[in-house]
Amino acid sequence: MAEAEFDCVVIGAGPGGYVAAIRAAQLGMKTAVVEKDTVGGRCLNYACIPAKAVLRSADLASEAREAGEFGVNVGEVSIDFDAVQKRREKVISTLTGGVAGLFKKNGIESIAGEASLAPSGGAGGTGGGGAGSEGDGPIGVIVDGRQLTARTVILATGSVRRSIPGVELGGPIIGTEEAWALAKLPKRLAVVGAGASGAEIASGYARLGSEVMLIEVAERVLPAEDADISRLVERGLKRQGMQVMTGTTIEDVQAGKDSVRFSHGSGEAVEVDRLVIAAGRAPDSDSLGLAQAGVELDERGCVQVDGAQRTSRAGVYAIGDLVRGPALAHKASDEGVIAVEDAAGRQTHPLSYVDIPRATFCTPNVGSFGLTEEQAREQDHEVVVGKVPYGAVGGGTVYGDRTGLVKVIGDARYGELLGGHIVGSRATELIQELVNIRMLEGGFPELARIVHGHPTLSEAVMEAGRAADGWLIHG
Repeated sequence: MAEAEFDCVVIGAGPGGYVAAIRAAQLGMKTAVVEKDTVGGRCLNYACIPAKAVLRSADLASEAREAGEFGVNVGEVSIDFDAVQKRREKVISTLTGGVAGLFKKNGIESIAGEASLAPSGGAGGTGGGGAGSEGDGPIGVIVDGRQLTARTVILATGSVRRSIPGVELGGPIIGTEEAWALAKLPKRLAVVGAGASGAEIASGYARLGSEVMLIEVAERVLPAEDADISRLVERGLKRQGMQVMTGTTIEDVQAGKDSVRFSHGSGEAVEVDRLVIAAGRAPDSDSLGLAQAGVELDERGCVQVDGAQRTSRAGVYAIGDLVRGPALAHKASDEGVIAVEDAAGRQTHPLSYVDIPRATFCTPNVGSFGLTEEQAREQDHEVVVGKVPYGAVGGGTVYGDRTGLVKVIGDARYGELLGGHIVGSRATELIQELVNIRMLEGGFPELARIVHGHPTLSEAVMEAGRAADGWLIHG
């Protein structure tokens, strides 16, 4: 087998892998990235980016339908779904082309193929030390018969879709990735799973004109979010005309050539054009040869890592959906930076997973970080809550969203900001202010006294801080 030597080999070119590779090159490492599919990984090609491209079309359709309320008459709104999908493809190609350009700019070799770790042969550490630890030998990576060696290897292969018991994916039964790439707008669509991905699919297609059912086994949509936020999201989804069923499972699933029949909670049988399973993801690690390479998994099947993303094999790091924590692209990117900087001998910091912002782009938008009110009480904090609707500030009325809500969770003893939860227009952007205050060791009293521009939706964030601090002005 031909052999090539590198300082760093990254397996996977998604938002975790490509960021790690660029940072490695910036630090002077001779770097290669191995990708079995397309540069940009699932996020840029099939998931995050295409989802938001289609959702943007749905957003514009909604704005056009509501334009008359603002004195702007645009006539009847129609959807050219072929054009929607062509724009999605253009967005993908633009961003993936940009990543490929960054590889070239930074002197990173891009290798197409499926990679696995070479067996450890009894070598390797137990998670201590970076890639350059004394006595560590080079790590072998096999790519379709080609042998690579590196002092540092970053595992960044992401995740794969998973189904639900008794349901096999295929034909008209699809996963979330396929849902965004449909060639034809379905007349009837059922989505199983009302987490972030499921809610986005349901909201997008309902506003594009599909008849949508959203089914969730938990008692509320977005079950990982704060309960107040979930309730407002469910109301918003129902206003889009979809049928929302919580505390519900599906049974007797029968797939035909172009449709799917199934029954749900009440035993009622329905038929839809496509059944989308949005039941979460699982680590994509089967082809990596982890066991033979001495890389250990935890009890959930994730790669076991420490705060610097080191695995049990010295010199091998793992990031993103392969490891614990939320399955978020921006989390993977930061972990990639941490891993590479540790390998380069730089001081790093472990991520605080609870403080990573979460963004859901259904309508209404949801942005959140930190603890929910329920979690804060379970952890025996002296909980104080500040809640302010968008309609309490000028921006909410001016820009046409009075139903949004900002909710701040704090600890009254120290003024600590424990969590922030926003539902409504631009929530995915507004949440970052609360994250930044937390990271800079501010609390809700500081939030309350930061001057905000007027009239903006961000004033509701400030007022939520004031509400938590006991002196709400507008409300």
